[in-house]
Amino acid sequence: MFTGIVTDIGKIIAAEDYQGTLRRLRIACHYAPESIAIGASIACSGPCLTVTAVGPCEGGAWFEIDAAAETLARTTVGRWTVGTRINLERSLKIGDELGGHIVTGHVDAIATIVAREDVTGTTDGAWGATARFDIRVPREVAAFIAAKGSVALDGCSLTVNSVEDRQFSVLLIPHTLDVTTWADRRPGDELNLEVDLMARYAARLAEARAAGY
Repeated sequence: MFTGIVTDIGKIIAAEDYQGTLRRLRIACHYAPESIAIGASIACSGPCLTVTAVGPCEGGAWFEIDAAAETLARTTVGRWTVGTRINLERSLKIGDELGGHIVTGHVDAIATIVAREDVTGTTDGAWGATARFDIRVPREVAAFIAAKGSVALDGCSLTVNSVEDRQFSVLLIPHTLDVTTWADRRPGDELNLEVDLMARYAARLAEARAAGY
C-alpha cells in the first residue's frame, strides 16, 4: 500500500528480457541498501514491484525487480531502458503519514499526455514554474476520473482539476516538478494510471446492484 508521495527518483542501470515474458530491471536509488529487504514492495512509477536482489552503489543502493507478462502488457515498464528515470515510493508502515491518497500500485491503464503548459510563478522566476498537463485516458476508465478527485499518475498522487469526456487536467507545483520525473514529461509521453480505489469500488457496487445481487 502506498500514498502516491514520491520519495526518490531512481534510474534504470540494467535491463534484460527473458523469453519475452519476463523483464529484469536493476534500479539505482538513494535509499540505504540495508533498508531494502528482499521481497519488499516498491512502487516504481506506479506499479508495485517486488525486490529480488539488492546491493550498495555510489550514492545509495541498487535493487532488482522482475516484471512479468501482465505487468509488461498493462504498464509502461516494458518501454523502460537503461537511463530511464522513474518515481519511487517505499510501501507504507503503520504510523506513517498518509499524505496523498490510498494507492495500491495496481495500474488500471496507460494514459497519454496531450498537452503541457508551463506558467512562471513570478516575473523574475523566483517562485519557479508550475505546469498544467492535459491527459487522455482509455474509454474504459474515463468514468472513474472526477473533478477534484484523486488519481495516481506514474506513482504520483495528483488532484484532478477538470474533466471533459476522456480528457482531464492536473496542475503540478514547482516542488512536485523538482522531486519527481514530471519535469521531463512532454506531450505524447505515456503514463501509468491508477484510478482512485473508492471510485473503483463504488462503480462495482453500482454494477452489482443493477444486476440484482
